[in-house]
Amino acid sequence: MDLTFRPARAEDIPAIVALLADDPLGAQREDPAATGPYLAAFKAIDSDPNHLLLVMTRGDDVLGTLQLSFLPGLSHRGAWRGQVEAVRVARSTRGQGLGELLLNHAINECRARGCTVVQLTTDRSRVDAHRFYERLGFSATHLGYKLKL
Repeated sequence: MDLTFRPARAEDIPAIVALLADDPLGAQREDPAATGPYLAAFKAIDSDPNHLLLVMTRGDDVLGTLQLSFLPGLSHRGAWRGQVEAVRVARSTRGQGLGELLLNHAINECRARGCTVVQLTTDRSRVDAHRFYERLGFSATHLGYKLKL
């Protein structure tokens, strides 16, 4: 398939934001025209070795993205966790197995960093995403809460 998985670069930000905005939930919260906040967030992510903004590309096209955060913890005998956020695959390529390849790459990154668990949250309304994650072996073991500030 000629896919490449690599850390995102600043020039990838417009394509990543377009992926984030290309669904009903993202369309409500993302603003592709407001580049400043996205570039500031990218700089913070890129400068921290415990964060990885990953892109999946074919040639010059960004086909998918996700963010990985590597979290140290005291519980589970000082285990590290891999936190997956903002998983997106280009609408034009959905159903081709690219999401599975992207998640498997992220899981392997977590293994390489010594994580003992990979965790993620997904909006309750994303029923297809729930089936996708369960098919990959994730279990809905916890109930998550968020407080908007």
